[in-house]
Amino acid sequence: MSLEKDYYESLKKFVLDQGFSLFGVAGISEVKHEFALSQESLKKFDKAICLGKRLLDSVLEDIHDEPTRIYFHHYRQINFFLDRGAFVTANRIQELGFQALPIPASQIIDWEKQRGHLPHKKVGALAGLGWIGRNNLLVNKKFGARFRLVTILTDMPLKEDKACEGDCGSCQKCLNVCPAQAIRPLREDFDYMACFEQLKEFNRRGIVGQYICGICVKACKGFSEE
Repeated sequence: MSLEKDYYESLKKFVLDQGFSLFGVAGISEVKHEFALSQESLKKFDKAICLGKRLLDSVLEDIHDEPTRIYFHHYRQINFFLDRGAFVTANRIQELGFQALPIPASQIIDWEKQRGHLPHKKVGALAGLGWIGRNNLLVNKKFGARFRLVTILTDMPLKEDKACEGDCGSCQKCLNVCPAQAIRPLREDFDYMACFEQLKEFNRRGIVGQYICGICVKACKGFSEE
């Protein structure tokens, strides 16, 4: 076994033992320019570890035409789990003699464009965890869109996963339920502003205290092996 594969398998076990649902590694040399981090700080990192945690079906199934307060609480708890796990994993990497920078799961720096320090879903796609679906979310074959992500940048020598080449096929379940009609048959036609305006409306009505929805997440349950 090569050193990169050995480190990969050891770190994957460490991560899954914490309760994470997904683990993948991506090379980031071609996408670092898209990250909202100083290029000086990015110089030392050539890989990204993407971790995912599945959402609870029982929470999502209670969502109908608007987010629920329980979903809002669950969303915050998942983000706490992700950030805590990313910190613990980054600390483990540092103990092994390498550098690691955990990126917050849900720290938005541009609300209108719904952007964080880096696009976790794009890193997740490069790490083989899924594809960007019509709903503008990362879609995993097993979990659909029912999970959340966090990323750790590192210089640890790790085997890289192959980027995912899947797609949503003929499934359009998320189109039928989107209250903003932001989701279109063509993925590239997703209407960011319509989505954001709907999130603001939910927030204005006092339903949740953050710009979240969950309706299209509920609709995307994953794909069978057939």
